[in-house]
Amino acid sequence: MPPKKQVAPVRIPLGRPGNNLKSGIVGLANVGKSTLFQAITKSSLGNPANFPYATIDPEEARVVVPDERFDWLCEQYKPKSKVPANLTVYDIAGLTRGASTGAGLGNAFLSHIRAVDAIFQVVRCFDDAEIIHVEGDVDPVRDLEIIADELRIKDIEFVEKALENLAKQTRRGGQSLEMKKMKEEQSIVEKILQHLQDGKPIYHADWTPREVEVINPLFLLTAKPSVYLVNLSERDYIRQKNKYLPKVAEWIKEKAPGSAVIPMSVSFEERLTRFETEAEAEEECKKLGTKSILPKVIVTMRKTLNLGSFFTTGADEVRQWTLRNGTKAPQAAGVIHGDFEKTFIQCIVYNYSVLREEGDEATVRAKGKIMTKGKEYEVQDGDIVLFKAGAAKS
Repeated sequence: MPPKKQVAPVRIPLGRPGNNLKSGIVGLANVGKSTLFQAITKSSLGNPANFPYATIDPEEARVVVPDERFDWLCEQYKPKSKVPANLTVYDIAGLTRGASTGAGLGNAFLSHIRAVDAIFQVVRCFDDAEIIHVEGDVDPVRDLEIIADELRIKDIEFVEKALENLAKQTRRGGQSLEMKKMKEEQSIVEKILQHLQDGKPIYHADWTPREVEVINPLFLLTAKPSVYLVNLSERDYIRQKNKYLPKVAEWIKEKAPGSAVIPMSVSFEERLTRFETEAEAEEECKKLGTKSILPKVIVTMRKTLNLGSFFTTGADEVRQWTLRNGTKAPQAAGVIHGDFEKTFIQCIVYNYSVLREEGDEATVRAKGKIMTKGKEYEVQDGDIVLFKAGAAKS
């Protein structure tokens, strides 16, 4: 008999389950966080712009996810209503050395990070005598180390408290199943603590499914994925060259392997928002031989959060829905309405790529490329779906 194919183990994601995940902009003081927040949300802090998904409060906003699939579907269906996907972004107060022990806005800063699911980490790689660096000079690798250490030190504090609470309960002894489970959990928490004390973050280690079950309720700061935004001067961004970049890339490769790194210029992005129309901003980019990196920043964070999209289409509305990749059809139906998950019967589905290839829905249907799927179907990124559900019980 031929040998069985080796199936790679599926890594259970760290973090909260669900589709409404949030990202936070993090960094030391004066690295460009708030300016980035204003550019990405097209609003001024404390003075929200009057447009859909503008600032909810001074530190939180929802930004539209750029997606040419959504734009194409709107062109095809010309619906009365268009609802794109969005991503929630928080502007988090600047961190300082010693934040883990309460320095600066320490505790508030760290609790805000605890509330988000992934981090935009802004690293300053530009020299400007008028913008004071909180550490006295520009050294991005040192700044990265400060943030990594502060998050890890705070995590040690969280884990020590959890371990102390578990130890109080396991001291009672006994052989009940509950006690055995508690002792197993204590052993895992001890392993997590040792990992952090060894100077390692949680996110980049391999954990078993049982260990992930223990880690997730702790809401650890170093268990969150990061997208590193390397903030360059406008000149360096346009010429795609910067003296600090190689060292930053080397640090991320060693300390945060696999993390996305995006060189950008926050000052350039902010300047583009000052143009009255998008056409004028595009003309400026064309003149300089560059483009805005913000669409890539938003899309990259969405991928980092393991989020995808499905679409519902028609003459009344084209809508892009957000869901965690790997979500099954009933749970995807529940994104639209909770009752649809409970009363799910089946779904009619075809992918955007099929529609784009065939040109229109009638051709897709005529060629038999529309599928009927049941409860075990995993909704794919780009699926166009019609859910069928029964009547909800009163």
